[in-house]
Amino acid sequence: MLVKTFGSALCGVDALTITIEVSVGGGSKYYVVGLPDNAVKESLFRVESAIRVAGFHMPRQKILVNLAPADIRKEGSAYDLPIAIGILAASGQINADELTDYMIMGELSLDGGLQSIAGALPIVIQARKEGYKGFILPKQNAREAAIVNNIDVFGMETLSDVINFFSNKTKPEPLKVDTRKAFFEEINDAEQDFADVKGQENIKRALEIAAAGGHNVILIGPPGAGKTMLAKRLPSILPPLTLQEALESTKIYSVAGKLAVSSLLAERPFRAPHHTISDVALVGGGAHPSPGEISLAHNGVLFLDELPEFKRTVLEVMRQPLEDRKVNISRAKFSVDYPANFMLVASMNPCPCGFFNHPEKECICAPGVVQKYLSKISGPLLDRIDLHVEVTPVNFSELSSSAKAEPSKAIRERVIKAKALQHQRFKTYEGLYANAQMNSSMVRNVCVINETGKNLIKQAMEKLSLSARAYDRILKVARTIADLADSKTIEIEHLAEAINYRSLDRENWAG
Repeated sequence: MLVKTFGSALCGVDALTITIEVSVGGGSKYYVVGLPDNAVKESLFRVESAIRVAGFHMPRQKILVNLAPADIRKEGSAYDLPIAIGILAASGQINADELTDYMIMGELSLDGGLQSIAGALPIVIQARKEGYKGFILPKQNAREAAIVNNIDVFGMETLSDVINFFSNKTKPEPLKVDTRKAFFEEINDAEQDFADVKGQENIKRALEIAAAGGHNVILIGPPGAGKTMLAKRLPSILPPLTLQEALESTKIYSVAGKLAVSSLLAERPFRAPHHTISDVALVGGGAHPSPGEISLAHNGVLFLDELPEFKRTVLEVMRQPLEDRKVNISRAKFSVDYPANFMLVASMNPCPCGFFNHPEKECICAPGVVQKYLSKISGPLLDRIDLHVEVTPVNFSELSSSAKAEPSKAIRERVIKAKALQHQRFKTYEGLYANAQMNSSMVRNVCVINETGKNLIKQAMEKLSLSARAYDRILKVARTIADLADSKTIEIEHLAEAINYRSLDRENWAG
């Protein structure tokens, strides 16, 4: 007898429906075909044990399991449950009438328990898209899947629960989640607040500009100046995630198996990988492609502390994602895209000893060492960073002051207003939400400056030896500064402030 059940395979952050065909007939061997990996091939051992524990028997006949389409590689143990249900139905032990109405996924333990799976959110989105009545999966993933409305989600604990469901012995109520209510309930005030930072007003201003325009920023300063502390507080001034952004980010975490809570992400991601990270771990990929840190930082912040300590190959692979805001992982037979719309925040010491340009301490590095140290970061990568900010230590009078600094909430309100202006400006452009995302042609149309401004930026480019890409960056930052000032035009003071944030280019600063 031939029976079909339905599961899903992940392709990037999306899912593809897989038909699990199970045939039980003459013979005595078990076969799994359809380009399965080892985890899928081993599923029959887990299935046999789970079926026995549930009080049923594994047929002592030829069992052929085909995973279609056969040209797509099937990975992981989440096919255990649809295979088990297919075998029981094909051998006449349970009713097969309703199998075509449901998508089924889950890993089986030897005792018949269901283990959590990765990618439940994109799978249920695909199931709803294709018109399935419901989705049956492990209980651990049920709340995550129930985020999607207009499809019934049933969280099960054991294989016996699923058997009883299709035998019409028990029909539990589908799990329902009020997505909007659950999302807004999860939003909390940030624990890290700029009100706790003494001094550093110029650095806070730079981070406010970065947050308002979605700009990349690098902080250069000696040890203990507060670079990491400031960077960790950046998410507290970013606008709250929209429901659409939360869904995008949650899909990535779901596919990567890193969803800590079974609901929508309510806070913007902040990823801070160690400098020993590999290029594959940073951008994604591997033998079985999965999202990297830059995709996990989608709609949030990627913080690279001690930037020159990262391997050069790791830094260079970021150049294209910084421009395209996505990562394409190509293999011989397929390619997948992962979104990577993140803000890059980097920090570094100015030299190996850390005290070059320090107002009080003397640098002990040999001649030429500072330039060599900064050369670890390529010019093309620095050009893609809009704001270069020098961080100096806080003096004692500021550090001991009892005066409260401006809280993140007040800064965030200004950022949200500036973002609203950009949303209005770019409403006719699909996928464009911030000044930092403008291409060169848009910069010419949106960031118009007068003759005085042109002369100023010309002098700056000649003096600092800036590239054509840096010219565009200056105009984008100036447009953001004007938005924060609620100005329709870019004034000379906006342009001058933007130029000031390119003053740390290598040729000028280390010379």
